[in-house]
Amino acid sequence: MTQKESKVSLIPLGGLGEIGKNITVVRYGNSMLVIDCGMMFPEDDMLGIDTVIPDYSFLLEHKKKIKGIVLTHGHEDHIGALPYVLRDLNVPVYGTQLTIGLVKHKLKEARITGDLHEVKAGDVLNLNPFKVEFIRVNHSIADAVGLAITTPAGVILHTGDFKIDMTPVDGQVMDFARFSALGKKGVLLLMSDSTNAERPGYTKSERLVGNTFDEAFRNAKGRIVIATFATNVHRLQQAISTAAKYNRKVAIVGRSMVNVVNIATELGYLKIPRNTMVDIDSIGKLPPNKVTILATGSQGEPMSTLTRIANGEHKQIHIIDGDTIIVSAVPIPGNEVSVAKNVDALVKLGASVIYDNEADIHVSGHARQEELKLMLTMVKPKYFVPVHGEVRMLYKHAELARQIGIPAENVFVMENGQVLELTKSHASIKGHVNVGKIMIDGMGVEDVGNVVLKDRRLLAQDGIMVIIITVDRLGFTVAKPEMISRGFIYVKESEDLMDIVKEKISDHMMKYEGRRIRDYTTVKQEIKDCVGKILYENVKRKPIILPVIIELD
Repeated sequence: MTQKESKVSLIPLGGLGEIGKNITVVRYGNSMLVIDCGMMFPEDDMLGIDTVIPDYSFLLEHKKKIKGIVLTHGHEDHIGALPYVLRDLNVPVYGTQLTIGLVKHKLKEARITGDLHEVKAGDVLNLNPFKVEFIRVNHSIADAVGLAITTPAGVILHTGDFKIDMTPVDGQVMDFARFSALGKKGVLLLMSDSTNAERPGYTKSERLVGNTFDEAFRNAKGRIVIATFATNVHRLQQAISTAAKYNRKVAIVGRSMVNVVNIATELGYLKIPRNTMVDIDSIGKLPPNKVTILATGSQGEPMSTLTRIANGEHKQIHIIDGDTIIVSAVPIPGNEVSVAKNVDALVKLGASVIYDNEADIHVSGHARQEELKLMLTMVKPKYFVPVHGEVRMLYKHAELARQIGIPAENVFVMENGQVLELTKSHASIKGHVNVGKIMIDGMGVEDVGNVVLKDRRLLAQDGIMVIIITVDRLGFTVAKPEMISRGFIYVKESEDLMDIVKEKISDHMMKYEGRRIRDYTTVKQEIKDCVGKILYENVKRKPIILPVIIELD
């Protein structure tokens, strides 16, 4: 294949048209490189589902071609699927120190090992035929990077999740010089974070949250509870530093928060003043104005620390007069109701609650429109694909790209599974690969599908009716059918309807008397159809009907 004919393909397996399960494949010839490997939280109608990960069957089909997985940062929507994928895929994984630290912990919990490699911003990996350069960016987690992937067809640049923060908490400003240098040299394709593409202006600096913390600590008379994302190490650092400034002790509550604090402290990303941290069990021995608690639950998660506090169900923490609760996060779309319920409950218990409509108690980790346009202007890509966002965000980002001069025919709003083929002079969508979602229920993989979810929705909406029929060896019924209802109707208050159902079942079973039936599958289906029709005609509901036929010896 000559340089002129060199062709590279971009294949997103997740992360487009959605927030979460980010994973993208870059393919050149018989070689593939995977960018990120994330999960997403279940939607409201995914009853009982714990986690959603991308369908990675495409990776398994081509596992011998995969050179490695490169990670942009350590958020769950970028690393959360690794414990599942690495069970089936033995490939090297590359990421910065904090990212790999978080991945190691996840793999340890899952009791699997991985071929993990630490890199630093500025490092270049040679994964023939790909060269991958890690470029420092600012985000709401430390050690975030963009990726410049050099292929024989040209440079593919992935921003990762980013914002432009000129005063980052750790002092590590985004590497503008490198992005600009790549732009001058020539970038074939840019993939850029679209999360805040609908929002005009610039995202505020993380340092502003520290100023808000300072004011809140100065005014608080009692305990302070701060709920935020566990992975926002810079936010945790500012909270701990402010607590130390006001001579407060800090207790950490919530498994994910404890894990991140331990990992970040061990790796040097968190600097904790001596004698600042205390165990949660000892806070009752301290004056309220000397206590700060860092907790999970900023998104209203049902089992999180803040939710249990709001419901009065936490063993160690109960709201008392003078408590100040700071919810230092904006609800992820879909979580607004649960977050609002927590705020209401905390206020009702007597706490003073500072939440997302308060000035500068939270700032986003994602770039807004002017920052996105600056990135596009620095990089000057030939082709552009907006990534990491719901459909409207991707289209808005595409519009921004056209505004700064990228030809409309060179901007591609893609869907998961589409294949974008690129050469130096041409780009087009060519084909589609199998994509989807795997819904994780408990510890299983692929153990919950649409049929199971449909049954769960029916159970939630219309309940279940169990019909027990007892027959002898010849098929004669030996007792009246027994009806058990849960979540449908109260049987004792619907005796007339139940009598009709029993009579219909008995009449139906008469035609099988004396026939010595060995397989009752057909009989059960007929009963389901018959009873379902009667129930719908009388109460206009469709419960799950479960016939059970017991044959006596």
